[in-house]
Amino acid sequence: MNNVHYMSKPLVDHRIYTIALRKMPEFVEVFDRLAMPILLQTLGHPIGFYTSLVGPQNQFVHLWGYDDLADYERRCRARDLHPDFAAYLQASGHLITAQETRLIRATNLASLHQAV
Repeated sequence: MNNVHYMSKPLVDHRIYTIALRKMPEFVEVFDRLAMPILLQTLGHPIGFYTSLVGPQNQFVHLWGYDDLADYERRCRARDLHPDFAAYLQASGHLITAQETRLIRATNLASLHQAV
């Protein structure tokens, strides 16, 4: 297994939004319509989006990769200063009950570079 891709972005913003009960479809629509155009422009392409299946419910998770902390700060600043970002914040505020943001770092495991 030669999995070089997993470390293509060594710093990951692991963000978890807890969405109000029975509001996930509305949140996903608002996020996709209002936030995604801005995020694609300012943050680039995400690693992925997920919703909770087992464990805490009503959670929307997204992962964004960065080269380093300076890259993260620069791109987040561009997002926050984007003139249309306030509209997304206004439209989604009543849908989000909690938010967690973690910056996680890739760990290089030798076993991932060995052929199976």
